[in-house]
Amino acid sequence: MPHISHGLSSQALAVVCLAAGLFITAPLTAAEPVQIADSADYFPDRIGTRWQYRGQISEGALQTIDNKFFANVSEVVGTKKLNGMPVTVFHDTNPGNHGVSDSFYRRDAVGIVYYGSDPGTPLEKQIVPYQIVRFPMTVPSSFQQFDRSNLDFGSDMDRDGTDEKVDVTGSTSLVGRETITVPAGTYPDAVKVEARMTMTIHLSGGGKPARGTDVMTAWFAKGVGLVKYFERQELSASKEDRGFVTEITEELEEFTPAAAR
Repeated sequence: MPHISHGLSSQALAVVCLAAGLFITAPLTAAEPVQIADSADYFPDRIGTRWQYRGQISEGALQTIDNKFFANVSEVVGTKKLNGMPVTVFHDTNPGNHGVSDSFYRRDAVGIVYYGSDPGTPLEKQIVPYQIVRFPMTVPSSFQQFDRSNLDFGSDMDRDGTDEKVDVTGSTSLVGRETITVPAGTYPDAVKVEARMTMTIHLSGGGKPARGTDVMTAWFAKGVGLVKYFERQELSASKEDRGFVTEITEELEEFTPAAAR
């Protein structure tokens, strides 16, 4: 599946508002938490499961936005071991319009952990693995995924020859359940998940830190998995540019379950 992680580059599992009329909200308040039965069924990962998505990406400097359309096919292709841990491999042909990628997840009785991607960003490699979903799912609920300081940002924003350092936090929230319509059909009671990452980027040349946010909202249907996500990535202006915004949407066009055993 397309990454449901964080990263100002795509993630998963990271995490905001869709056009009106695409879904019907069934809000849940903090006073009435609901535990979702068979939570794992919202995240099918049998080898051979396949999803076909259509996507749109808008990106560019503030006030100068370029719109593009793209397609992505995601498939569970196998398993492997990372640092001795068995993970499931999802192969994507063009997630977020960023080209071919493999991403790695481990699902067990307590939830799903994201182990990164190939190719992955320098920042992502410093914060994985981290949990993206807890079982059993309860809506509404939330938890912090990571809180790290002084990491290598992997980019020289102020062009002084030295990559910047970054402080980064990530959290995920189960917001509620909604009926959502995409090209593949209408899915009642889809679970809505919001993942949020915030970054404070310390420029090596000094001056005011830059701020970055990555918010992904994703909808998962029972027995199908990810049916839609909307992601907004924003990087504040530095002394040499006007800032940068990326918005990405992918919607399910076709779902093929794994063959019966």
